[in-house]
Amino acid sequence: MKISPRLKRFFPVLLLCSAVYAQKQPCTTAGTDNAFLGIQTIRLWSSDAPEAKGKACEDTPTLTIFFPRSGVANGSSVIILPGGSHQRLAGDLEGREIADWFSARGITAFVLQYRLGSNGYLFPVPLYDARRAVQFVRSRAADYHLDPHHVVIIGFSAGGHLAALAATKPVEGKEDAADPVERVSSRPDFLVLGYPWIDAISMDYSHLNYCKLMKVENRCEALTKEFSPDLFVTKDTPPTFWYHTADDSTVPIDQGLRFYEALLKAGVPAEAHIFAHGSHGSGLGKGNPSLDQWPQLLETWLRAQGLIPQPGH
Repeated sequence: MKISPRLKRFFPVLLLCSAVYAQKQPCTTAGTDNAFLGIQTIRLWSSDAPEAKGKACEDTPTLTIFFPRSGVANGSSVIILPGGSHQRLAGDLEGREIADWFSARGITAFVLQYRLGSNGYLFPVPLYDARRAVQFVRSRAADYHLDPHHVVIIGFSAGGHLAALAATKPVEGKEDAADPVERVSSRPDFLVLGYPWIDAISMDYSHLNYCKLMKVENRCEALTKEFSPDLFVTKDTPPTFWYHTADDSTVPIDQGLRFYEALLKAGVPAEAHIFAHGSHGSGLGKGNPSLDQWPQLLETWLRAQGLIPQPGH
C-alpha cells in the first residue's frame, strides 16, 4: 500500500507520541532527602512491601514528607493520595501542589506513592499501602512532633476512591505486634475527597471502570462488593469534606453523592461543595474562578475541626 507524502510527514510525531505514552510512570526513590527544601522520602516498609513483585521503585511504596516552615507547624498531618485511574499518579497536580498548600498552613504533608494496577498491583494491595501510610504517620507522631489524633487523609479521583476505602475499612492496631507501626490504628481522623472515583470498581461499564482497565471483568462482581467505599460507611467513619463538579464527565457526581448520602445516613459529620462547572482533575482549581474557591472552603473546614489554629491563637 502506498502512503502519501502528506501522511509521511506525521509519522515522526506519531512515533514520538507513542514513545512518550510508553514511558514508565516516574516514581520516587526512598532515601531522597532535600533538607534545604524541607522534603524527605521514606519507605513505607523497611523491607519488601507485602506482595511486592520486585525491588524497583514501582514495587516500593513511599511517603514523601513536606515539612512546614520553622515556627509554623501546628501538629496536624495529612496523607495525600494523588489520582491517576490506578494506572499512574498525578504526583505534581494532586501531590506536590497539594502538599505545598497544606505545609504553608502548618500541616505536615505526606504524599503517598502507592502501588498501581498498571504495574500488576490489583486490589487489595493499594489499600495495604494506604492503611500502612496512616499507621506510619501515627506511629511516628512523636518523632515528627505531630498529634496522633489529627491525621487527615485526602484523595483525588482514584486517590479519592483509595482514601475513602482507607477511611471506611481500617484495621485496628495490634498491641503485641513486633512492628511498632502495626500497633496503631489505620483509621484516619478526618477525610477529604476531591472529585472521588467512588465507583471505580463497579459493574457499570458506561463510565471509567477499574475492572475494564485492569481486564478483570470476570472478578468484577466480587471486587465491587469488597472495594466500594459507600458500602462500608458507619458511624465511626471520619468527619468528611467532599467537593465535586456537577458536569464532571469522567467521574459522574452521582458517585460522590452516593457516598455523601451514606455518611449522612450513618450520622457522620460531612460537608459537601458542588460546583456547577469544572473539568475532572482540577487539583487546586487550575485558575478556574469558581473552583479556585474550594481550597478556601477547605481551610475554613480544617479550622473548624481544630486542625489549623484560628487567627490570633
